[in-house]
Amino acid sequence: MAQPGPVTPRRIEFRYPDEFDPMWTPVTPEFACAANSVSLMMPVIEPYFVRTVRAAARDLDEPLRSATEDYLRQESTHHAQHHRFNRLLVARYPALAPVERTLARAYGALERRGSPGFNLAVVAASETMAYSAARWADRHRRELFDRADPVAATLFLWHLAEEVEHKSSAHDVHRAVEGGRRGSRIRLVAAMLVALTLVAVFVAAATTIMLAAERRLHHPVAWFRLIRWSVGFAFELLANLVMSALPGHHPTDFVDPLWYEVWLRSFDAERGTLPLWDEPRQPEPAVEPAAALAPGA
Repeated sequence: MAQPGPVTPRRIEFRYPDEFDPMWTPVTPEFACAANSVSLMMPVIEPYFVRTVRAAARDLDEPLRSATEDYLRQESTHHAQHHRFNRLLVARYPALAPVERTLARAYGALERRGSPGFNLAVVAASETMAYSAARWADRHRRELFDRADPVAATLFLWHLAEEVEHKSSAHDVHRAVEGGRRGSRIRLVAAMLVALTLVAVFVAAATTIMLAAERRLHHPVAWFRLIRWSVGFAFELLANLVMSALPGHHPTDFVDPLWYEVWLRSFDAERGTLPLWDEPRQPEPAVEPAAALAPGA
């Protein structure tokens, strides 16, 4: 079995212009609605990931424990940046606020009522879903991000790129903690169903709210695109989930999209910057220096 590559925590903070439009993909506004819906979940589910994995990481041996801490640093930065982005969304679409609250209650109940092993399985399943989204988006990125707002596009692509980079992290922790226990495979399949149901319900609800607010809820082209994307993504996702549930599978068995890895090499650690999506030759910085991050962000 191949060894997973290193996970690199990147301190980065995005800023948005005063006139920022939450429909940041003007060519395909339906994609902005769907992507924004996923963003809305991040400040809830990623702290849940961090708490769940950190509790398990206390008993891990090196070098897995240190690698897991790097993964948790990535996740902490993700949810901090999506929290800032989501404030712009809720300001534009106040009906999203109840969805946020319901989402928080749902994952809070899952965390309280699920066993530590089951919650860890939910995290591992969710990371497989995120990796699947990254693979699917890579194949369609020219269509999805055509003439997109460069800062918002870079936020989402950076997150997807790091999902590819840490695709093995939650799996390795789950295997180390739960791999030898009776029924662990059944719990993983059940966790996949729970994670998939929660994401599908809340993404559908938030996407519908934004489509309605933008008067695209009854637009035939909008639904044609959403159905086409959903079907294509479902084939990617379900195949990856089935493979991930098989005995002996490891995420390194998947072939990663190369573009994300190449793009992440352009990260400037000193300034905390990444090249903007389709940026001009000499752009203004899209992100603030890493030092501008608040402690613990």
